[in-house]
Amino acid sequence: MEDTRAPEIAISAQRQWSWKEFFFQWEWLLVVVLLIVVGANTWLSPYFLSLNTFIRTPATFLDKSFIVFPMMMVIILGKIDVSVGSTVALSAVVMATSYNAGVPMPIAMLICLLVGTTCGAINGVLIAKFKELSFVIVTISTMMIYRGIAFIILENRASGGFPGWYAFLGWGEVAGIPFMMLAFIAVAVIFGLLLHRTSFGRVVFGMGNNATACRYSGVDTDRVTMTVFTLAGFMAAVTALFLTSRMGSTRPNVAMGYELEVIAMVVLGGVSTNGGMGRIAGPILAIFIVGFLSFGMGLANLQAPVVLVVIGLLLIVSVLALRVRFTVKKKKPVV
Repeated sequence: MEDTRAPEIAISAQRQWSWKEFFFQWEWLLVVVLLIVVGANTWLSPYFLSLNTFIRTPATFLDKSFIVFPMMMVIILGKIDVSVGSTVALSAVVMATSYNAGVPMPIAMLICLLVGTTCGAINGVLIAKFKELSFVIVTISTMMIYRGIAFIILENRASGGFPGWYAFLGWGEVAGIPFMMLAFIAVAVIFGLLLHRTSFGRVVFGMGNNATACRYSGVDTDRVTMTVFTLAGFMAAVTALFLTSRMGSTRPNVAMGYELEVIAMVVLGGVSTNGGMGRIAGPILAIFIVGFLSFGMGLANLQAPVVLVVIGLLLIVSVLALRVRFTVKKKKPVV
């Protein structure tokens, strides 16, 4: 009797390993750029290439890096937050004035974290609940409001006089390694796991690709949006702690321009501004590229505007390269 059953077809969801795809990832290009930056800085200044540069120098620019991780999640959602610099300022100002008003420093630090978290939550609620408002307009508005409140509280004065032990956050070392570097590594691991190894991270990527589909699939997209923006506010307050620890005081104009630097690091790290695409390794490398680039040019006595021009050109080139790369991948035929 003839067997009329259809042949079985096995479908595999696993992608075939490709060395070419592995080495043509965006992160490898960033590694090359970082090596070029290190080489250029070594050529510009004989004082750059040393063990001290790679161990202790990152502490001079890692304070703002704590905002990079939640900003990455915000941009993967397909949104942006330009109020983080003002959140840093307001959190720092409220903490300093609370301490100088007689509040114990540990409580003042908790107040700092609470203020930053509240600022982020306000952004998240406005964006999630009032969808007719553009997230750009919302965060520009809160950027001005938060910075304005900081100036109202402290005017143009400085506030500090923190206890000696507080300086450990920004200047302390553990086994010869700056405490800020250890904190940065811990935060990077936590956000890496959150983004790439949890269902929440998968939902963030899904919303970046198609928020409407996620909503009709039963995902509480408003809650996810509020959570991500609240995280951004919380990490801005963490930055405020490290920044004020290093400075020993604070003013209402601190962290001016942080939002642009942070967004530049995220985009340079390969995170698509259209949302739904990015890996945490890219922004981590971008942090050190921008940080060492600024530090090396400072050693070579190059003016600050030159540094801004170089970083701006690097950002434009990276965006164009990413666009070409994503376009080529989309046109690649499916076999």
